[in-house]
Amino acid sequence: MKNLEACYEINFSKINFIERKVKIENPKTIISGAPKTGKSYLIYDFLSNFKAKDYLYVDFSDLRNNLNDISKNLQEFIKKNENSVLILENFDFSFLLPQCENIIISTTSKQNIEGFEQINLNALDFEEYLLHDNKHQNITQSFNSFLKFGNLPEIINLEEHKKIQRLQEIIKLICKDETQYEIIKIMIENIDEKKSLFQLFNSLKTKIKLSKDKFYEICKILENNKIIFFLSKYNQEKTSKKIFCYNYSFLNAISYTKKFKNEFSNMIFLELLNKNDEIFYLDNIDFYIKSKNIAIVSIPFFNTSLNNNLVKKIIKNASELNINEINIITISNSEKINDPKIKINVIPFYEWAIS
Repeated sequence: MKNLEACYEINFSKINFIERKVKIENPKTIISGAPKTGKSYLIYDFLSNFKAKDYLYVDFSDLRNNLNDISKNLQEFIKKNENSVLILENFDFSFLLPQCENIIISTTSKQNIEGFEQINLNALDFEEYLLHDNKHQNITQSFNSFLKFGNLPEIINLEEHKKIQRLQEIIKLICKDETQYEIIKIMIENIDEKKSLFQLFNSLKTKIKLSKDKFYEICKILENNKIIFFLSKYNQEKTSKKIFCYNYSFLNAISYTKKFKNEFSNMIFLELLNKNDEIFYLDNIDFYIKSKNIAIVSIPFFNTSLNNNLVKKIIKNASELNINEINIITISNSEKINDPKIKINVIPFYEWAIS
C-alpha cells in the first residue's frame, strides 16, 4: 500500500484557483477534455470543500504510481482511512471503481458510467481568459495575447519568450509517437480549411509510411478526445468538413507560415462551441447556428466598400435559409449594415465574445 499512503499525503489546500464557468457539483463526476484545458484545477477547486484527511488523490500519469498495487488495495485503503472523496486523475478505467461517497475522475476521452455526471471541459473562452489574465492592463492587450498565444490556462502568465516552446511541448505531450505527431501537425496546418480525410491521408502518405486504417483510427481518437473538430456543411454530411483545433495558437507554434484568417476563424469556432450544441457551415458563411437562426462570418479586417460583394453573397445565402441575423466578427471594426429583411451587425471579437 506504499503508493496509496504516498498519495494520501498530497494536500491541495494552498493552490489558488480562478473560477471557471463549469464547476463540479455532482459527487460522482467524470471530467473529460483535451490536455491542459484545466481539468485538474477544477478538481482542486472541488477539494477545497474538504479537509485533506477526507480525500485520496491518485494520478495515474504519475510514474511513481503502480497500477496493480493501487487497484488491489484501493477499496481497503478507503475503508481503513474513512475517505469520503476519491480522485482518480488520468484514469483509464482498467479496473472496477471502489465504493466511495464522492468519486471524481479525469480522463481525455468521454466515458459513460451510470450514475456519473459528465463534464466536457474546453479550454478558456475569452471571458474566462480575462479573469485569468493578471498581466495585461486592458482588454485590447488581453485580446492580442489571446489571439497570439491561445486559450490554455497555463500559457497566460508565462514569460512571453517561453510561450511558443511550451505550446510545442504540449503538442508533443498529446502525441504518442512520430506518426501521431505528423497527423496532428497536418490537421493543425489545415485549420479552417475544407478538406476530406482522404485528401489529408494522400498528402501525408507522401511524407511518411502510413496505412489508411491507422490514419483514420488516429483521427477518430483525436476527435473523441476533443483535440480536433470536424465541422459539417449544413444538410450535406458527405461534403468535406472544416477542420478546427482546440487551441488555434498551435498553428503559430509549428509553422512560420501566417494564416491569420484561419486562426481567427478557429478562435470564433471555439467561442461558439461553448454556447451551442450544433454548428454548421454554409457557402460564404463560416458558421450557421440553426437553433438560433444566426449566421456568423469571420472577416478580421472588415471594410464596407472592399467587402461589399462578399456581403451581398452572404445575404443571398442567408436569405435562402430565412436566417434573420448575421454577425460579422472583426478584429476591431464596428458598424451596422442596413438590410430590409436581415439584421446585420459588424462587431469586434472582444465585444461579441463577452456579450
